[in-house]
Amino acid sequence: MLISIMLFASGCSQKAPENETKKVENESKNITKEADEVPQELVNVVEKSDRNIMETLADKNFTILVDLINAAGLEKTLAEGGPYTVFAPTNKAFAELPEGTVPALRNNTQELKKVLTYHVSDKLLMEKDIVNLTSIQTLEGENLPVNETVEGIQVGGANITKADILTDNGVIHQIDKVLIPPK
Repeated sequence: MLISIMLFASGCSQKAPENETKKVENESKNITKEADEVPQELVNVVEKSDRNIMETLADKNFTILVDLINAAGLEKTLAEGGPYTVFAPTNKAFAELPEGTVPALRNNTQELKKVLTYHVSDKLLMEKDIVNLTSIQTLEGENLPVNETVEGIQVGGANITKADILTDNGVIHQIDKVLIPPK
């Protein structure tokens, strides 16, 4: 650094040839253009997490959800696909279901997949996006109704209790109820 200061002070600093300067400027513009094409939400997700949805759910209060995702064979989809928005019921939410519901779902893979995919959208939806919606298209195929209440945002009658849990392939919103698709 001392040498740089001395060269600058003595007027002996080197200037890059003009064609090299233009080349760097053009490369910089191309990089900026490519970065502009990526939605900011995805850039933020990549910057803030190096774990996928399944890895993120594994160390939260979602052990029953993770077990059911594995039983349904959806773990690879949620680990490698995306971006997804997952409305994730807590273990407490599963405990509030009528007795025998979780084992019955585990034994009926087709119904289990319907219930689980009703909790997932293939759009990246942050809390600020959800508040402006009236419904969300789910992977199950049905629309999940969205309402804003005094307590906050509800999806399908469940309250979002913790929003914007970022992963490298989407976002998780913790909810306080298990969502059941309409028949």
